[in-house]
Amino acid sequence: MPHPLVPDGPEPAGADAHARQAREAHPPRRGTVPAQAERIDRWFPGAGPDEAFLGDLEGRRVLDLGCGTGHRAARLVRAYGARVDAVDAAAGPIERARARYGALPGLRLVHADAVAHLRASEPYDVIYSVDAVPYVDPRRLLPALATALVPGGTLCFRAPHTTSRGDGPSSEIVDRPQALPFAGGGEATARVWMLAPEVWEGLLADHGLRVEEVVEVPAPDPAGLASYRVFRARRPMRVSSRPRVALPPRAHAALGVGAVLHGPRGLLLGRHRRGTWELPGGTVEPGESLQETAVRELREETGLRARPSDVRLLGTLLDDAEGVVRVTVAAVVTDWRGEPADQPGESVGDWRWYPLDRLPPSLFVCSAQALTAWRPDLPIDHAPAHFTPYADPSAAG
Repeated sequence: MPHPLVPDGPEPAGADAHARQAREAHPPRRGTVPAQAERIDRWFPGAGPDEAFLGDLEGRRVLDLGCGTGHRAARLVRAYGARVDAVDAAAGPIERARARYGALPGLRLVHADAVAHLRASEPYDVIYSVDAVPYVDPRRLLPALATALVPGGTLCFRAPHTTSRGDGPSSEIVDRPQALPFAGGGEATARVWMLAPEVWEGLLADHGLRVEEVVEVPAPDPAGLASYRVFRARRPMRVSSRPRVALPPRAHAALGVGAVLHGPRGLLLGRHRRGTWELPGGTVEPGESLQETAVRELREETGLRARPSDVRLLGTLLDDAEGVVRVTVAAVVTDWRGEPADQPGESVGDWRWYPLDRLPPSLFVCSAQALTAWRPDLPIDHAPAHFTPYADPSAAG
């Protein structure tokens, strides 16, 4: 199976550290540079889609993830006037790319971990990856990919489907070891997520990305059994919400509070173990005021400290979940202390600050409803809810 660790091929961002070190120990001969591409090759020469698969590139902001020596990225800059960030986790390919293309206006060559770059970057119109995606845990990579795309943005990537021995993809989200041969001899080992197409589609959907097309790509060696799939997915124009599970909530009287924390770094959201992103909050316990519930849940879930006087109640949300009336009070925490962190035993973690124009897909329905009660202008779709604002928030409790 051809692999990006062969010299002058793209290095998988976030790949196994030993494989990356092995790549650096076997650099190509000094002075060799790739020929300038007249067009982006198909995902393999003569097989699979070409650069038209990426959609409109004129003047767009583009990310080449796992760029290798940068010839594809340089082609897009020159042919379409695209503004391209070319990112690779291996230092060697980036150094060679800078030697050849470092002065090209519109091209930025970055040595960085894929997820770290995605979380820190401004959003892109198009993200594509020839080899990087299968070498990063999708549960770590896909949340970062989803929020690094502008609404309406396109993601294209290639993923292995079968090995050269004919071993098929996994129906579970697990990785497997893969030996990576070097052109000059020797090999390294990396972990690869070789998943069935329906598993990839489900993971992409969980992170709000809608698959538009999947193309089958055989390996160029007619005697080989390796094959690939190329995926094109799109981030919808509006942020989506979904329930945690298909089952309705238990039919009992319960009142919950969702707490909005918004500051200079953005809006605080955490990821539930069932996959939804949500505000801090939870169920009111007997004897608590609503403000006390917000303070307690904030401390229990994130470690942040606030006082009841720091909580401003916005109003009550009523919705119907499979015939059960659900009651949520939306609240804003105006002041807090500390840094959010995962707490032992809690079902929500991975707390992050999100800009309001880069909210993650798959918001929990109650959190989505609370956010639009707070800011009706936010582009969030959710199940309908009846909102009753409090005339005097300071007196509600």
